[in-house]
Amino acid sequence: MYTLDQVVPWGRSFDEYVRMFTLSDEDLGRTILGCGDGPASFNAEATQRGHRVVSCDPLYRFTREDIERRIAAIYDQVIDQARRNADDFVWGQGIQDIDELGAVRTAAMQTFLADYERGKRDGRYLDASLPALPFDSRSFDLALCSHFLFLYSGHLDEPFHHEALLEMSRVAAEVRVFPLLSLGGTRSPFVDGCVARLVAAGCRVTIETVQYEFQRGGNDMMRISRGVRPS
Repeated sequence: MYTLDQVVPWGRSFDEYVRMFTLSDEDLGRTILGCGDGPASFNAEATQRGHRVVSCDPLYRFTREDIERRIAAIYDQVIDQARRNADDFVWGQGIQDIDELGAVRTAAMQTFLADYERGKRDGRYLDASLPALPFDSRSFDLALCSHFLFLYSGHLDEPFHHEALLEMSRVAAEVRVFPLLSLGGTRSPFVDGCVARLVAAGCRVTIETVQYEFQRGGNDMMRISRGVRPS
């Protein structure tokens, strides 16, 4: 059973999404699905800019107040962990130090919280989760997955990753996943197997280096698009 005390809500900003996923103006003009967005401000900020984004996450079954309390409960723990492991991060790309990290994440999560109730009413924040999404095939032009798949390779097994990536490829014409590292800072052992599985299913897959790197060594993105299924 999914409970709030299992969640470590930690949100990233619109600008970080743009850099993580190399989002162009053309990309932002497409219909976008965010999988596992949590308390990121991407949806809120994109909507303010006139873009069309739907975010899905089981976090969204909870109230604004519940999420806000959970953020407050884990905040010091997350910051302390980042301070102890400061050498694992690349400082200077808009986040200079631990204090600025806290400020940037807090601002993103406050933007999310301010938008949350309206976004739920508008159908932009949906209680749904991988590997089974409640959307028709080809409902979206682009699906993004930030800091969920591959990052939690120690908690979610390889078959889960296979199913999740194939499901995202079903509902969107293109999929982008970032980063490809696990929590330990090493490349996920599932990357190569997932690429092989996707190619066998008729997808085109590339691994691309992006300009965003905060987790040291974490500057690779997986791009998946539908091809022709092999006969």
